[in-house]
Order: sequence, then structure tokens, then C-alpha cells
Amino acid sequence: MATASAPKAPSKQSVVNLWDFLVKGGIADLTRTPSEIIDTGRTRELHRYDKAKGVRSKGIPVLLVPPLGSQASCFDLRQGLSLAQDFVDRGRPTYLVDYGPLKGEDRKVGIEHFINDVLPPAIRKVSEDAGGRDVHLVGWCMGGLLSLGTVAVHQDLPVRSVAMVASPFDLSKQPLLKPVQAVAKVTRGRLVGSALKAAGSVPAPVVSIGFKATALPTYLKKPRTLWNRREDREFLGQVQAVDHIMNNMLAYPGRATLQVYQRMALRNELATGKVQGPNALVDLATVKVPVMNVAGKTDVLVPAAAAHHVGDLVTGSPDVRLPLAPGGHLGVLTGTKAPETTWAYIHEFLEAHDRKRR
Repeated sequence: MATASAPKAPSKQSVVNLWDFLVKGGIADLTRTPSEIIDTGRTRELHRYDKAKGVRSKGIPVLLVPPLGSQASCFDLRQGLSLAQDFVDRGRPTYLVDYGPLKGEDRKVGIEHFINDVLPPAIRKVSEDAGGRDVHLVGWCMGGLLSLGTVAVHQDLPVRSVAMVASPFDLSKQPLLKPVQAVAKVTRGRLVGSALKAAGSVPAPVVSIGFKATALPTYLKKPRTLWNRREDREFLGQVQAVDHIMNNMLAYPGRATLQVYQRMALRNELATGKVQGPNALVDLATVKVPVMNVAGKTDVLVPAAAAHHVGDLVTGSPDVRLPLAPGGHLGVLTGTKAPETTWAYIHEFLEAHDRKRR
């Protein structure tokens, strides 16, 4: 009669990994890629990344545009897996606009503030700092929407292209919103709208919970996953870096949240390509620069159909690319497969448009 084998004892390496991960403060090197602040304004801190030693400058500058509510470090996740560092290592002049933690009256700003008063001066400053050259914009999630909206409204800006990652354009393709829309139909949107007006902003802990809720099965299985992958130090470092972003989300401005809730989640206005703002009409058909939107294959927050709908809206763009890459909402940008998929798509797209078409 066969006897059950004794459970395998954890290896020395797995014990070291778990000790470092759980007790010593982590495995990943979260040191930020070196940069300096070259311009500031209300909810605007513009960074220029330091050039890599011994690398020749190549291509026109890129400005990284984060979403609201997220740390700008989404583009600089950790040493060894940083899109910002990857651009720098390739010699491309690289910049980042950081909104910082919103305080006081800044907690109440709307989307129009970022489209009119944050991105345009940042883009102009990058162009000026780079010798008057045009600028590529690269935005994740809402950062992509802000980038494209800015180009649609301010067509005189020196923008060469807009590359987005997991930016949503048709929320009718988002099944998670069905219950929210059903409640809003009964309450005429007043329940959530009144709460947002009263709060003034969505607190950072709530933003973190919201992002984690989109990957609830992953978080529920996390203890078992960590145990099963305890030998994989690289994997544990990636988990730590992602947790750092998820646990340190920023407060979401109240007016902007209300606009997203009413005009995108409930009325799905962006799916038409036209949104009337308080100062101007945002008409995506007027965008004349190349556009790309990379969707994540397993993104439950912004499914591929919701992201790729932009292809039907930017009818004036000379080049529209809609790739699909591995990963969920954050993983498609920062996952371990991103360098050979999403990042490769971005580099190819930017290099194709470094020279202005005549």
C-alpha cells in the first residue's frame, strides 16, 4: 500500500524571498528614474528625465501623461521594468507631467482644467526645452483621453502623435457598469451625483479599492499565488511594485469624477466622438495626428472593444493603430510581457512618426 509522501519543505531561497517580501520591506527596487523639474503650475509638475550616459539622442521628445487618481510612477514601475527608463535608454528625450496629490480647491477641478490649463503649457514647455520640436504624447487610461481631448481642442499645439494604453471610448462595452447604470436610471443619477458633490473628491483609499475591485479574483487568490511562486524572486518583486501603486492611489477630483460618471458612465457621450465641454466642443474627428490605443487582452476595466472604438471616431487621423497586448488594465502597461508587446508597439509607432509627413 502506497504511503503519502511528506510535504516538501520550503527551500532556503523561498524562505529568503518570503522573508524579504513580507518582513524586510520588499524585493523590488522602486528607485525612480532620475529626473529634474523644469516647470510647475497648478496641479502641474513637469519632469525631464536625465539622459543616459553614452547614449546618443534619437527621435523627437515624448511626454508621458498619467491618468487622474494614479501615481505618475505607473510609467516608472520599478528598476528593470520602467517605460520611462526604456525611453531614456533608447536615447529619446523623455518628459513626464505629474499632477501630484490634489489639495484644497484643486480637489474640485474638472476635466477641462487638465485639457486647458495643465497639458497645453506642459506640451509647449517640452517643445521649447527640446529646441522647438514637436512632441509625442503617451497616456495610460484617462491620461490617453486627456491627451486626445487636448489635441482635439488645441489644434495649434506642437503634437506629432498620441499613443494611448487602455483608454476607454465606448462604455456600453463595459459589463461592470450595467448595475451602476440600472441604479442611476431609477434615481436619475442623483444618488451618486449628490454624494460626489457633497464629498468634493473621491478619497485616495476609495480610488485604491475601486482599482483593486476590478481584479478581485486575483486579490482573493493572492496568498496562494505568493506561496506557489515563492521561489520566483522576480515575480515577487513585480507583485510588490504593483501593490505599491495600487495602495498609493491619489484622490480623484470631485468635478472630474462627476463628469466621468454622468457623461461617460451614464450617457456614454464619448462613444459619439463629441463632448460639449464648458469652454469648447471636444470633437475627436478634428484630430489630425496619428493615433494608437493598445488594449489589454484581460482588461476587465477597459475591454478591448471599449478601447478600440476610438478607431471609429478619429476619422481625420492619417494613421490609426489598435493593437491588442497581454495583460489587464495595469498589466498591459507595466506587466512583465509589456516590454516585448505594448512597449514595442509604442516604440514602433513613435519611430514611424518621428519625421513629419509632407
